[in-house]
Amino acid sequence: MTSVEQARTATAVLPAAASPAGTLEARAVSAWFGPRKVLEQVSLTMPAGQVTALIGPSGCGKSTFLRTLNRMHELIPGATLAGEVLLDGGDIYAPERRLTAARRDIGMVFQKPNPFPAMSIYDNVVAGLRLTGIRASRPEKDQLVEECLTKAGLWREVADRLRQPGGALSGGQQQRLCIARSLAVRPKVLLMDEPCSALDPTSTRRIEQTVRELVHEVTIVIVTHNMQQAQRVSDRCAFFLAEQGTPGAIVEHGPTGAMFGAPQDSRTADYVNGRFG
Repeated sequence: MTSVEQARTATAVLPAAASPAGTLEARAVSAWFGPRKVLEQVSLTMPAGQVTALIGPSGCGKSTFLRTLNRMHELIPGATLAGEVLLDGGDIYAPERRLTAARRDIGMVFQKPNPFPAMSIYDNVVAGLRLTGIRASRPEKDQLVEECLTKAGLWREVADRLRQPGGALSGGQQQRLCIARSLAVRPKVLLMDEPCSALDPTSTRRIEQTVRELVHEVTIVIVTHNMQQAQRVSDRCAFFLAEQGTPGAIVEHGPTGAMFGAPQDSRTADYVNGRFG
């Protein structure tokens, strides 16, 4: 980042209210790791205020596609990309688009909870402000911490121990803390890469409930291998597949009810009904 970009980022202030959910659109996205092509011409619209689930077998490019949606793919040495990713019509890969702005607008929650273990619960939530150069007063931070922990379904459990380390929480609580941290910078989109795969059933249900409660204010794109979860939490689904060593691509996409009730492609039907492979 140049000194000019740093100066601009440093003057950013915390928005007074959550940003409206944004529409994310991938246009002909292809991706490579070195010479190996892993995604082929993926186009998908992820509507504002909805949950879009990315489903499909392991190794078909779902997580890679997810990482292209907030410019994390480019962090991998040798990784390249073609195509466009638009947020409300603006290309997040445009030369004038700052990386910090893209990451602020499009947050990410990973498969394994990754709170800063030695940092307090309070400081974990507000860490994103510092990382994205957003200024906020102490009263604003206090209000933000309560707001984001409440939205993540964690406030009642931790309100009396905000100064304790985030790493001391249970796995499910840590994942909800990571959701709260992502929400603190007021994203328009939240990407979730198998957020429940390492959690017990009770924590999984709480995360799913959180997803449904959040979707009215932030667009959510979630990768999941759990077909029941995709049915429970998503409004739309996209089925990815990579056959016989070919790059991953979308076979079919549409409303969740249609994808599970009457898919157009037999491979989709086999997968969602557990007959795949």
